[in-house]
Amino acid sequence: MGREAYLISAVRARMILDSRGNPTVEVDVLTQGGGFGRAAAPAGASRGKHEAVEVRDGGKEFHGKGVSKAVRNVNEVIGPAIIGMDVRMQRRIDRRMIELDGTPNKSRLGGNAIVATSLAVAKAAACTLGIPLYRYIGGCNARVMPVPMLNIINGGVHAGNELAFQEFMIVPVNAERFSDALRIAVEVYHELKSLLKERYGASAINVGDEGGFAPPMRESREALRALVEAIKRAGYGAGEDVVLAIDAAASQFYSNGVYRVDGREFDTDGLLEYYVELVEEFPIRSIEDPFMEEDFEAFARLRSRIGDRVLIVGDDLYVTNTSRLRKGIEMGSTTAAIVKVNQVGTLSEALDFIEMLHRNGMRAIVSHRSGETEDTTIAHIAVAVNSGLIKTGAPARGERTAKYNELLRIEEDLAGDARFPGINALRPGVWLG
Repeated sequence: MGREAYLISAVRARMILDSRGNPTVEVDVLTQGGGFGRAAAPAGASRGKHEAVEVRDGGKEFHGKGVSKAVRNVNEVIGPAIIGMDVRMQRRIDRRMIELDGTPNKSRLGGNAIVATSLAVAKAAACTLGIPLYRYIGGCNARVMPVPMLNIINGGVHAGNELAFQEFMIVPVNAERFSDALRIAVEVYHELKSLLKERYGASAINVGDEGGFAPPMRESREALRALVEAIKRAGYGAGEDVVLAIDAAASQFYSNGVYRVDGREFDTDGLLEYYVELVEEFPIRSIEDPFMEEDFEAFARLRSRIGDRVLIVGDDLYVTNTSRLRKGIEMGSTTAAIVKVNQVGTLSEALDFIEMLHRNGMRAIVSHRSGETEDTTIAHIAVAVNSGLIKTGAPARGERTAKYNELLRIEEDLAGDARFPGINALRPGVWLG
């Protein structure tokens, strides 16, 4: 196939709906060789203030959340600028879009317009080459299936209950394959459903944005106890077969130096001690965003206390930005970081972020957003970079199960080459490849 086959021949954007019923941007990229890539931009409810900025329309339509401006930016600005470029030149294309935007946070053209185009370019390249996306990005070394971190009790801005922490997750680690781990998670999820219905009534099994249940709970310990009981009811060992993880999303319950959690007020020292207590009581192996997004020092202090047995994870702290990650590395703030391509805006920048994590012995956790689409790109990215961990919600709701189902297909495609790291994925510095 000649070089002409890899030249971009068309770029087309449209509005579609995300899982919350809000508009988002979807982009198609075609090549002269018949390659086709389609990708969509997700959207978060809990957003770090340093994230790439979405361009929204304002006004009355869709309550101001329309994306016709962002769609026009793809069709009238980005598309004409990248048509004719070699689709395999991902970094060059991403750099071109960054230059066209000309702002530090992609606020002119929109992070939503840019990220959908960037991912569609990668998919079109893989299609033109006739290989799966994970193989295109990761090459022959892509073979590690990620351990899923499943948010099955929702709180914070993802739910309508009184839980301050945003996500209470199960992490099935004692499995030979990803498909076995997913089965374990599904079994625990359904036991939790029965438990919550017995204890709180039928309304307790309504689900939040990420497919987890949103029961009328008030305290973190109440949620954690329910998870442990569900694990045991499913016939598994809490702390052995399945461990727990928390996404506190602390910026959402922080104000004027005070954290409001479980009906109490904590200063930074008090909240740190509270996390230590929870880790002593429950088999928690990962805590994400335990403090507000500017307090690198508090993260580092928690890491020094429990970082030998618990992943300390930055999300809003870093927003997939290498400059902020560099500061976190210098201060020893975390042992892992969330990777969300739409936080930074392009695939190239996200891959640079992951490379920096891995070079410094830190774990990358590829993640969805609370406002998702049926796009399965993050499943491929997680395998491509051998991240070992993925967050993509409960095993429910189509936009979540789409990612899990794609991982099942990837595992089948890898066959005997697939590796499932189990508990090692929660041990930073351990090579998983």
